[in-house]
Amino acid sequence: MKNRNFFALISRMKYINRWSLMRGSRGENLSEHSLEVAVIAHALVLLHNKRAGDSQNAERAAVLAVFHDAPEILTGDLPTPVKYYSEQVRAAYKTVEESACQTILDMLPDELRLDYEPYLIPQSQDESLWRFVKAADKISALIKCTEERKTGNAEFVKAAESTLSAISAMELPEADMFVREFLPGYELTLDELKS
Repeated sequence: MKNRNFFALISRMKYINRWSLMRGSRGENLSEHSLEVAVIAHALVLLHNKRAGDSQNAERAAVLAVFHDAPEILTGDLPTPVKYYSEQVRAAYKTVEESACQTILDMLPDELRLDYEPYLIPQSQDESLWRFVKAADKISALIKCTEERKTGNAEFVKAAESTLSAISAMELPEADMFVREFLPGYELTLDELKS
């Protein structure tokens, strides 16, 4: 019988910690991050559809986001400065990620494999949705920086600046809208959020 450990492996996202090179006031795991990216990607597509009169699939973007970092269950979270150190390192890591995705897909029974493959191996028909997922990933990082800065942790100040620049460079209006309209809420206390 074929290995059927896909769901048990996916559940291990909660054990993969992010921001390993940063001194954070609170840890963040891959499971938390993936949920946040899914919520934001969904919102970005809805903003796009409502304000640009389009009909992109927000639910599909959310599911793409759920699985966007799944290979890190096997590879770990490679810090951004390492991952993007050089084109050779980035290419080598991409090969490792692709191999991890194949390994994960091989843990599914044949009748489910084709259903999950597009979420682990980007397909051309989802290219427009991946822009929103990538922007949501950056926004999630900016939210982490905002939350850390709010606790007085200056460790994340430069990361916030570079992440905000990266979001702006994406030239995705919906990402800019989200940052402008919704990011200020992350500065508020629970009581302030409710009032």
